[in-house]
Amino acid sequence: MSRVLVVTNDFPTRRGGIESFVLALCERMPAAEVVVYTASMPGDRVHDARLPFPVYRDPSRTLLPTPAATRRVVEVLRRHGCDRVLFGASAPLGLMAPALRRAGARRIVALTHGHEVWWAKAPVTRRLLRRIGDSVDVMTYVSEWCRERIAPALSPRARAGMARVSPGVDTERFRPGCGGAEVRRRLGIVPDAPVVVCTARLVRRKGQDALIRAWPAVLDAHPGARLLLVGDGPDRRRLERMAVRRGLGSSVIFTGGVSWHEVPAYTDAGNVFAMPCRTRLLGLEPEAWGIVFLEAQACGLPVIIGRSGGAPETLLDPAGGEVLVGGQQELSEAILRRLRAGTARRRPEASLARWSWQQAAQRLSALWDQQVDVPS
Repeated sequence: MSRVLVVTNDFPTRRGGIESFVLALCERMPAAEVVVYTASMPGDRVHDARLPFPVYRDPSRTLLPTPAATRRVVEVLRRHGCDRVLFGASAPLGLMAPALRRAGARRIVALTHGHEVWWAKAPVTRRLLRRIGDSVDVMTYVSEWCRERIAPALSPRARAGMARVSPGVDTERFRPGCGGAEVRRRLGIVPDAPVVVCTARLVRRKGQDALIRAWPAVLDAHPGARLLLVGDGPDRRRLERMAVRRGLGSSVIFTGGVSWHEVPAYTDAGNVFAMPCRTRLLGLEPEAWGIVFLEAQACGLPVIIGRSGGAPETLLDPAGGEVLVGGQQELSEAILRRLRAGTARRRPEASLARWSWQQAAQRLSALWDQQVDVPS
């Protein structure tokens, strides 16, 4: 039987877009054909026991392409007779590709995300990324923005072989009426209160601080409005202090981390979805794509998207949202425009089918079958 060995640092129990992406691809391959090798994480034994495919955990908390780690990955590949390899992120784990090829991998696909963009810029990492591109059969990209910045670092052969595999959305989980009313009741939000929701890790790139700065202007027009910040992260304390200093009180709700199963209901609790993401660290930290924008549109919410990296590509219909081009005042005005438009839900765009997880899995399957011309 042909099997895929998925080698990745980005896997639950860690939370994030890449982790969701890799897990979703694994779950949509036949379970008997999937083996995962990843890093050790808190709570991993309980999590892995619920999965229908085997998961091997490296002793380290961060999997790196060291000789010792590569030997352990090769051992798992041989134990299960895996002839295909999927790297959850090209850099740096793709440096294992030659050893896995020698061990029997006949087809190797490497996913890229936003962090390969900065690998493509710096001289040393650029050379390593080129080496990875020449060692694998296909390097994927999540957005056109990312492809345009990663491709110049690759050899002509690797560049020509790039294929788009973007994260998708599960429209059975994310849909209008998937639990938002219950979330409002639980949080003490009245049914007719205008709610702006953001479901994202609390890190500076996501722009929750910009939402807090813009919120007083929203409250001037809608005193009963609520800003619902769903998630946790290293920026939480700073954000909470910002809200206190501005006297925003109960109008800003920090939910903390919520389970993967609860996220659709929290998204559905909003009237507007806003994540004013921005590129940080001199262009080295962009928003490569933006699964949350697809999830919000699947719930029928208008979206306000920060102009960072490939995030603007997630706006399916200009009538259903907008991409920010300015600062705090524009953000306030965008929120107020969307709230003035009313709280009626939009019908999810038919084009969401193009960005389903099933479509992403089919694109990956086509790459295993050595079909180069994969539709995006």
